[in-house]
Amino acid sequence: MDVSDVERLDTGAAHIARVYDYWLGGKDNFAADRAAGGEALEAFPGLISSVRANRAFLARTVRYLAGERGIRQFLDIGTGIPASNNTHEVAQSVAPDTRVVYVDNDPMVLAHARALLGSGPHGATDYIDADLRDTGKILEVAGRTIDFTEPVAVMLIAVLHLISDEDNPRQIIEELIAAVPPGSTLSISHVPNDMHMGQMSDMSDRLNRLLAQRSTYRSRAEVTGLFDGLKLVKPGVTPIQQWRPDTPEEASAVAAMWGGVALKV
Repeated sequence: MDVSDVERLDTGAAHIARVYDYWLGGKDNFAADRAAGGEALEAFPGLISSVRANRAFLARTVRYLAGERGIRQFLDIGTGIPASNNTHEVAQSVAPDTRVVYVDNDPMVLAHARALLGSGPHGATDYIDADLRDTGKILEVAGRTIDFTEPVAVMLIAVLHLISDEDNPRQIIEELIAAVPPGSTLSISHVPNDMHMGQMSDMSDRLNRLLAQRSTYRSRAEVTGLFDGLKLVKPGVTPIQQWRPDTPEEASAVAAMWGGVALKV
């Protein structure tokens, strides 16, 4: 981590990337992150299972897109601190020539991305230090690695709840999808406001009080609306653990997120 990264790092305020790392059992978090993460767990005890189910959803969608859809380029925005089965690891296990660009705006993620997100010899990876709202920068810099004349899998995994309605997540998605050709895809997982409603409302209140980033949880109908103009892949927008699960255990996991994948035709 260089000097500019250290200057940006506020260890006294919880950040969602580091809180997520805490939930996954990582060590790249601070007291404020653990406090916020602990309060969220008190509100929704199934949270650890839910974040693990989200990682499994990411892996399944990437395998599906690289394998069945033949996509060789991924734009993963809101990647978080690297954990096991990152997008490039999963995709390159299917197709070694896959190229992956990661995007996040937390200096801890940036430091680890430089060290850990190394590509296999036949593919490529890159990392962009940017906010999801800055689609122009993301698309410009991603062009160093991604050929936008070929299909791209846009991955928005557990990040859109950090975009308020005022910041217009639908417009952000439209700008990203406008930049990619037919055959490209959009994958979303999103924290709900219509599952485990009492617990999720309590968790939202606690995290919005403690986190640097406020969250907006959304219903299944609202998440489905984020795919407007695209062709949803079966089974559509479902609980993440029920999107093409590999095992009965995955399908029955405790989780509270909506997820889906759609195709630009």
